[in-house]
Amino acid sequence: MSGPALLVMAGGLGSRFGGLKQVEPVGPSGELVIDYSIHDALQAGFSKVIFLIREEMLALFRERVGRRVEARVDTVYAFQRLEDLPAGFSLPEGRTKPWGTAHAVLSCRAVADRPFAAINADDFYGREAFDLLARYLANLNDAPGSLQGCMAGYVLGNTLSEYGSVARGVCAVSPQGWLQDVHEHLHIERRDGQVQTSQDAQAWSALDERTIVSMNMWGLTPNLFTELSERFPAFLRSMPNPVKSEFFLPNVVGALIHEGRMQVRVLPTAAHWFGVTYPADLPRVRESIAGLVRAGDYPARLWQEA
Repeated sequence: MSGPALLVMAGGLGSRFGGLKQVEPVGPSGELVIDYSIHDALQAGFSKVIFLIREEMLALFRERVGRRVEARVDTVYAFQRLEDLPAGFSLPEGRTKPWGTAHAVLSCRAVADRPFAAINADDFYGREAFDLLARYLANLNDAPGSLQGCMAGYVLGNTLSEYGSVARGVCAVSPQGWLQDVHEHLHIERRDGQVQTSQDAQAWSALDERTIVSMNMWGLTPNLFTELSERFPAFLRSMPNPVKSEFFLPNVVGALIHEGRMQVRVLPTAAHWFGVTYPADLPRVRESIAGLVRAGDYPARLWQEA
């Protein structure tokens, strides 16, 4: 157990992209966004990779991603199942949407045996963020009953898509660098030259583009699984829409912070996010990575020289 684990959340339906966006090539030699995240994580000292996927994706995912990762690092798979519910609950009629990021993390409780970073499969985070999280997780207190964590903090204006809205965890950070609050905003985009947010894509309000946001890049410990297990039933009992409501990790973390039961250090980065939210994002992502290759940040054939 020489380094932290990397939990890659790749179970989303990719509804806005219109397909399995996790397996779209973006690098000059056919690399995926996820390849660059794993490459950066291994360089930073992560020593285990957990892929959280839908079970029906396993064969395709291993063919396109998993096998080359398996050859380089301890690799395991976990599955996010709609039927993975607490005792006494059943799947609501018509529910096909995954239960959200908190449920995704909870789905890995049997295989996450050490401090871990949780990331999205289709976001390019940048090498600095993996270095920051690896260093912090290496010194994180994982004593029984301790709820400690960290989060890569991105500047909102550096994380927007040109082609539609994005979901971000909007953060309040103390002068000492501790996360005070985080709330998931489902629709953020530039409108009329201003960054605006909406929960229903109908009523909009302004946001300061210098705001620190979560890109779902969290440093966590297995102690969180107890809290997730205990809070999931309460979410299921109170969810306003049984077909669409999601159990969001930022909301759980925010609640624990408000209760004085968890401390989360914000690790700021000035990196510019890019990712594949919409099909139109693909050319920009490919050109951004090509620019990093030209600058010498990555080799033209990522895995041959990793």
